[in-house]
Amino acid sequence: MLYIELKCVVNPVEAGNEILIAFLAELEYDSFLETENGLLAYIPKTLFDEQKLKSLLHNSKECGFSFSYSFEDMEDKNWNALWESHYEAVVVDEQCYIRAPFHPAKPEMKYEIVIEPKMSFGTAHHETTAQMISYLLVENCEGKSVLDMGSGTGVLAILAAMRGAKRVLAIDNDTWAYENCKENVVQNNIHTVETVCGDADSIKDTPYDIVIANINRNILLQDMEKYIHAMKAGSILLLSGFYQNNDLSILIEEAAKYKVKFHSFKVKNEWVAARFVKKKMLSLHQI
Repeated sequence: MLYIELKCVVNPVEAGNEILIAFLAELEYDSFLETENGLLAYIPKTLFDEQKLKSLLHNSKECGFSFSYSFEDMEDKNWNALWESHYEAVVVDEQCYIRAPFHPAKPEMKYEIVIEPKMSFGTAHHETTAQMISYLLVENCEGKSVLDMGSGTGVLAILAAMRGAKRVLAIDNDTWAYENCKENVVQNNIHTVETVCGDADSIKDTPYDIVIANINRNILLQDMEKYIHAMKAGSILLLSGFYQNNDLSILIEEAAKYKVKFHSFKVKNEWVAARFVKKKMLSLHQI
């Protein structure tokens, strides 16, 4: 069968890729490979319709991203084998090894997470996920309750559980990501992660010691108050999915409205992850 290879340059890459993949899947593209500046998508030539692609291009800005594209005919190939040959395992801080089921195991690694890579964000290939993993590797998760917003593949929720969290709630509003997260939780034999398909309104009332949100600036600003409402005094807030210039200062200002103090940040290729702490209330004798 002949295929069309669609090459897309996406801006912003992280959030844009996630939305674009979902749209292209609806147009019957069946294979995807994320690249440094966008993605490659594949569709049988008999199903390719450039008019639908142009319509998607026209409407993309309303969804918060933009993209350009080119395409070419591809000869018949073993697409699974080709995709697997391009998909690499990731090691973060020499401690956490994130791999697909077809990669070899590394029992010498402190943490090994097996992720079934599908159309869900969060395999540690992107800077934001890797930086959040880096934060979790030094955060005290033992016996803690953790909320993971925009959980994607569930890689952060799984790592928090591996590091001793007693309870993790992983929430994503994308059905595909929700199903993928459930699959990965089982794959890694994790029993302390609960998965929910929903948004910030799905947060349960029980307060959390650590809240993780690796999404994008607009959603973080929109739902900041709900995240913080779910935190105890002294709880940790880890945010990512935004840029250093402009975005970080805006998020610091927004968090301060709710008595949450900026602590530190990590940056790579302008992508940022940041750590915040919810202030503790002073007792009467301390005032």
